[in-house]
Amino acid sequence: MEARGIHHVGIAVEDLDEALGTYERLLGGRLEHRERVDDQGVEAASVRIGESRVELLAALGDDTPVGRFLARRGPGVHHIAYEVADVRAAIAELAAAGAELVDAEPRRGMFGLEVAFVHPESVHGVLSEVVSGG
Repeated sequence: MEARGIHHVGIAVEDLDEALGTYERLLGGRLEHRERVDDQGVEAASVRIGESRVELLAALGDDTPVGRFLARRGPGVHHIAYEVADVRAAIAELAAAGAELVDAEPRRGMFGLEVAFVHPESVHGVLSEVVSGG
C-alpha cells in the first residue's frame, strides 16, 4: 500500500467546543466541518491549520472507542490517518502484508468518506486509519 500523505491527525478531547476555541486562538485553525458520527460514537470537528488538518474527537459516551481511550489515556493524539487512492485495495494490501485490521470492510467516516482502521500493534503502537479522498 502506498499512502499519498497524511490526511489528518485525530486528537481525542474532553470538550469539543473548548478544543475548537484553543485550536482557533492558539494556532489559527479554521473549522472546516463538524458532525456526529454515531456509529463511531464521536462528535468530530475537522480543523484546517494551513494546508494541514487535525480532527478533534469528543466521545458521545463512556463506552465508545474514544470514550475508553480518554478514560485510559486522557486527551491527546488518538490516531493518524493516511490518504490512499482506494480504501478497499489498501485494506487488502495491508492484510496481505500481515497487518491486523480493526476494519475488514470500509466504514463511513467524516465527510462521508470511506475509512478503515489498522490495529496499533501493527504500526508500532499507533492506531492508523486509511481514508480515500477529502
